[in-house]
Amino acid sequence: MRNRKTLEITGVKQVESFDNEEFLLETVMGYLAIRGNNLTMKNLDVDKGIVSIKGRIYDLVYLAE
Repeated sequence: MRNRKTLEITGVKQVESFDNEEFLLETVMGYLAIRGNNLTMKNLDVDKGIVSIKGRIYDLVYLAE
């Protein structure tokens, strides 16, 4: 994460859902919710399992299974 404005996440299996306030990702470590403001997907490489998100990031949390 850089300055709470850009985030690159590895180990992503798929993007479950996203909008400008929340991304829900399935990762190799479980489901990850990213919350913030004006969130946009900057880059998605499903072959490499990488997602880049841009915006104001407030919260990163792994969800209990």
